[in-house]
Amino acid sequence: MIRGVSRTLVLALALLTALAACAQMMTTEQRAVQGPTAEEIWTASVALMTGREPTFEEKYQWEVRIDRRISQYLHQHPEVANSAEVQIFQFVRQVSVGMTKEQVEVLLGAPAAAVKDAAEIEKLARRYWPLIKPKNVTEAWLYPQGWRLYFSDSKVVDITQYAERMP
Repeated sequence: MIRGVSRTLVLALALLTALAACAQMMTTEQRAVQGPTAEEIWTASVALMTGREPTFEEKYQWEVRIDRRISQYLHQHPEVANSAEVQIFQFVRQVSVGMTKEQVEVLLGAPAAAVKDAAEIEKLARRYWPLIKPKNVTEAWLYPQGWRLYFSDSKVVDITQYAERMP
């Protein structure tokens, strides 16, 4: 009898945990110090263009190209090649606060849109604008899946994501 109750309790807790995780994943906005990975943006771009996930061969070719772009960047910038910050860039391939525009472009490619007008940047930042404004943002780049990267001159100073909810 006790075993049956404990199994039921464990299953109920597992279900509640799964539901909480799903609810958290449906969050439509976030502010972060780390943004999208190169693979996330590439996969989303392929899906937007073709209506399907990339094939194994396409992913392999992309891996070769991004490895080459990262290697070329590090060869051209030996002063950053051994820095701790470059580990996320090189191995995780994820945009993070502090990266340069050039590093972002190496990882994610050109933005879907670039905004320099302060009023438009404020609209993009929505409720996070009071936290972002003091960082002297001069430009915002938009990427698939609602990612927005905010720059002060040539450095990423903030990251937000406003993804549309699935119906």
